[in-house]
Amino acid sequence: MPSSAAWLMALLLNLMLAISTVFIGSCLSESPSKVRLVGGAHRCEGRVEVERNGQWGTVCDDGWDLNDVAVVCRELSCGAAIKARSGSSYKPPAPQEQKVLIRDFNCRGMEDTLSQCEQDGHVYNCPHTKDAGAQCEKSPSKVQLVGGAHRCEGRVEVERNGQWGTVCDDGWDLNDVAVVCRELSCGAAIKARSGTSYKPPAPEEQKVLIRDFNCKGMEDTLSQCEQDGHVYNCQHTEDAGAQCENPDIDSPFIPENVRLVDGPGRCQGRVEVLHQLEWSSVCKAGWNLQASKVACRQLGCGRALLTHACCNKTTQGKGPIWASQMSCAGQEANLRDCPFRSLEKNCTHDEDAWVECEDPFELKLVGGDNPCSGRLEVLHQGTWGSVCDDGWGEKEDQVVCKQLGCGKPLVPSSKARKSYGPGAGRVWLDDVVCSGEEQSLESCRHRFWGYHDCTHKEDVAVICSESIPRL
Repeated sequence: MPSSAAWLMALLLNLMLAISTVFIGSCLSESPSKVRLVGGAHRCEGRVEVERNGQWGTVCDDGWDLNDVAVVCRELSCGAAIKARSGSSYKPPAPQEQKVLIRDFNCRGMEDTLSQCEQDGHVYNCPHTKDAGAQCEKSPSKVQLVGGAHRCEGRVEVERNGQWGTVCDDGWDLNDVAVVCRELSCGAAIKARSGTSYKPPAPEEQKVLIRDFNCKGMEDTLSQCEQDGHVYNCQHTEDAGAQCENPDIDSPFIPENVRLVDGPGRCQGRVEVLHQLEWSSVCKAGWNLQASKVACRQLGCGRALLTHACCNKTTQGKGPIWASQMSCAGQEANLRDCPFRSLEKNCTHDEDAWVECEDPFELKLVGGDNPCSGRLEVLHQGTWGSVCDDGWGEKEDQVVCKQLGCGKPLVPSSKARKSYGPGAGRVWLDDVVCSGEEQSLESCRHRFWGYHDCTHKEDVAVICSESIPRL
C-alpha cells in the first residue's frame, strides 16, 4: 500500500493535469479574436461586432449589460463604459446575411478582452433587431495615421487640446509603432517609417506637437508612454510614420479603398479599388447597383444614379483588373463589409465598371452684398449649417473662394466674421484643415459631421475678391 506522502503527491499531480487540460482546452476553443463598434459617431460607440474564423458577425443582446460594455471599451482602448445600447440604434443596420455569432456574453467587467468572458455561441431565434450595442467614452488622448493606403498606415498625428499635430521621429522605433497599432485596434507593427512617405505632406502651419515618445511597446495608448513635448528644431521633414497590419483586410478579395477616376468630378467615373497597395479597375461583371450604392456612400457622395460598363480608349483602365465579384445588399457603410468571391470570367478593360453618384456637398456665403461674401454655410443631410473657425485660416479661405468661383480671399476670416455676426441652427464642420490646393472644401480634412466644441460666435465668414451679382 503506498505511503500517505506518495498518495498525496499522486493526487496533486492528477489535479494539476486536470487543471492544465481545462486551461489548454479553453485556450484552444473558439473565441472572438477581435471586436469592433460599427455605425457610431466615433470608434468607441456603435453596434458590437466580433470576428470568428475570419467572419465578422453581431452579438445578441440577451443578458448584454454594462459589465460586457466595460470589457469592450477596455479591449478597444476607449474610455469608461457609458451605456449598453441596442445595436439597431446605429445605421446602417447589420445586413441580413451577416450572422449573429454570439448569443450571450457573461462578463464580470474586469476582463481585458471579450474572449476571456463566459460566452454562449449556440445562437437561435435572435434577429438583428436584437443586436447588442455599446457606448464608451472617447479616449482623452487621440492618435491617427494620415495619408496611407488604409487606416492602419500613415503619418502619425496626435491631438492635444483640440489641435492635431505631428510627431518628431527622434527616437521613433518599432516599440512606439506597436503602441500606435494597439491604440488604433490595428494588427501587428510592421515598420517605423518616415512620415514624409505619405502624401499629401503635413501643411506647414500644422505644429509638431511631440518631440519624442519612449514607449516600451506594451502600453495601450501613446499617452501612457514617456514623452517629450519640448519641440525645437524639428521640421515636417522629420515627421514620424507607422505601418501596421490592417485587420479589416481579412480576405484576398476585400479592397482597402475605392475611387472613381477619369470622370468629370470625384463622384463620377470609372471604378478602381485599392488592394495590397495597387489600384485596379473593376469589371462590370462583378459589380451592380447595390455595390454602387455602397461605393457612393463610402466616398461621401449622394445616392447612386447609374452604373454601366465603359469606356472609350481615353477613359478605360490600363493597369490590372480586380478579378472579384461582390454581393452587396446596398446598406453597407464600406465595400469591405460586402461578401466577396472570385470572378469566374476573364475581363478586359472594355468591360470596366462606371459609376455616377450625386455630389451632395454644397456651400454658400450668406448675409453679404453678393454670393462672394458672407457667413459660410454648408449643406448636409438637407440642412444648411455653419462652420466653426477652429484651425481656420487663409488656405481654407482660398478653397472656399475657388469653389464658389469668387477669386481669392480679400480679408482674413477673423475680420470678415465681425461683418456678418453669428448664425443659427446646426454647426456642421469643425477643425477643417486644407492645403489650399483642393478644388472643393469636401477634400479638406475635418471632424465628423456635426461634432464640434464651438458656439455660433465662432462661425466662419469669408470675403472674396470677385463679386457675383445675386440672381
